[in-house]
Amino acid sequence: MESGGGSGNKTTGGLAGFFGAGGAGYSHADLAGVPLTGMNPLSPYLNVDPRYLVQDTDEFILPTGANKTRGRFELAFFTIGGCCMTGAAFGAMNGLRLGLKETQNMPWSKPRNVQILNMVTRQGALWANTLGSLALLYSAFGVIIEKTRGAEDDLNTIAAGTMTGMLYKCTGGFRGVARGGLAGLTLTSLYALYNNWEHMKGSLLQQSL
Repeated sequence: MESGGGSGNKTTGGLAGFFGAGGAGYSHADLAGVPLTGMNPLSPYLNVDPRYLVQDTDEFILPTGANKTRGRFELAFFTIGGCCMTGAAFGAMNGLRLGLKETQNMPWSKPRNVQILNMVTRQGALWANTLGSLALLYSAFGVIIEKTRGAEDDLNTIAAGTMTGMLYKCTGGFRGVARGGLAGLTLTSLYALYNNWEHMKGSLLQQSL
């Protein structure tokens, strides 16, 4: 029986040495009293220190001087394109509603379909042009204000929205400029309030406590 156990240990040791697992063949009882000062426990499945598997930093490398968030110039293309598509979709729905309303007394025929289609394309182009122009002015003012102030905050958003409304309604005289600026100020202020609502709510809770 002892010879069988010895041959088993030799076989195990040989296989362990062949696969690079260490030929000493220490048991858990032998290693129980070995101090692990300055050492981290290794994974039971991989011979890798678990410290190297934990990533405390970002998985991507930013260029020197780049920010983690996209600036207004990068967001300008998305803003303009999104506003154009939104305006086209809204204008198409509005054109379909107007076309059906204006041709409700006409029977279903080719002239009625053509008239409805013309109304859809006309309204879609009109709303896409309107929202796209507003987005272009807002993005341009936002980039200029950001580069001038050297900071990115909600003040840039409110100022860009106010100036966009004033410039867009400048053909309507002083009243048009005032109404456009007030509309832009109101919309951008509500947007800034929505973005900072959680932060303001948390600050109020801390003050109440």
